[in-house]
Amino acid sequence: MYKLLIRPFLFKFLPETAHNLTLRALGLLSRIPLATAVLRCIYDCKTTCLEQELFGLRFPHPVGLAAGLDKNGEYYNELSCFGFSFIEIGSLTPKPQSGNPKPRLFRLPRDKAIINRMGINNKGIRHAIDNLNEDPPGMILVASIAKNSSSSSDEEIQKDYETAFSLLYDFVDMFTLNISCPNVEGVQSLQDVSFLSDIVDPLLDLRLCYDVYKPVLVKVSPDLPFEQLDEILDYCMLSGIDGIVAGNTTTSRDGLSASPELIREIGPGGLSGAPLFRKTLEQVKHIHIHTKGRLPIVGCGGIQTPEQAQEMLDAGASLLEIYTGFIYEGPALVRKIVKFLDNRKKNEHSKTEST
Repeated sequence: MYKLLIRPFLFKFLPETAHNLTLRALGLLSRIPLATAVLRCIYDCKTTCLEQELFGLRFPHPVGLAAGLDKNGEYYNELSCFGFSFIEIGSLTPKPQSGNPKPRLFRLPRDKAIINRMGINNKGIRHAIDNLNEDPPGMILVASIAKNSSSSSDEEIQKDYETAFSLLYDFVDMFTLNISCPNVEGVQSLQDVSFLSDIVDPLLDLRLCYDVYKPVLVKVSPDLPFEQLDEILDYCMLSGIDGIVAGNTTTSRDGLSASPELIREIGPGGLSGAPLFRKTLEQVKHIHIHTKGRLPIVGCGGIQTPEQAQEMLDAGASLLEIYTGFIYEGPALVRKIVKFLDNRKKNEHSKTEST
């Protein structure tokens, strides 16, 4: 039904309009008695084979929702009805910001891809905290945090991450440090280890002041040369960072079937979706090999089929995140992936027992 009716309808609207309409419709649906219970029943992802404990948290299965869909932390409980094991909200900045000028979100349907230059538009951390107080999350909730676009000095940037971290600490289960968004000036330069340590070290020191340990992960760009990535990985293993999210959107336009004229017309922005999968897969493999499996990886980029999800896990990922695949394939994608992974795990277990 999604591909035949809902997606064609939504794709008649501009992408950002469709995004907002979908979330508002979910919000309205949640107010109808039993509606969310029906959604949970339809998209149920119960499994006993895929449960795992990671970062001190119990994940029912590996598939979560990537940051960017619920930017302001307003619809996490509604989105959890589609079977996600965890949901990442944001990226959130200390102060609200409007992001880049519109239009800033573009579909490439032939490539099952999206280009965005949103600019980390969000209503700010305090707005998200108000929502979390009013509607406590019923799943593992991850907060992606970033600097405000207006912050440019080292001191301002460091203060932004500290403010975001301390304000949100009591309201979420995990943090992702977004240091790799290509759509905000100065963010990707934070992936230089000298800049990164100035951000991360104070946060890890600050974490010692809290009674409850909250995992902190770093989100890296798929465009990083492996030499620079290795420096980040070595630093993360020494510093106490809990894991890596690999990766973010790419500025590359390699392998697209969309016309060069269309790509030029769209202009700059980060590409997500199917064309990113192989690049993300190679990055996950590299991280797993370089760290000898000691640094947990969240594989995020281009997953649109159950088979690709399995490939990402086989490459070394412990958890997975989807976003663009959710838009093109529909809400049933989570259940399809979990069912596939569950059957694969059961078959492997059966083979082991028989031998």
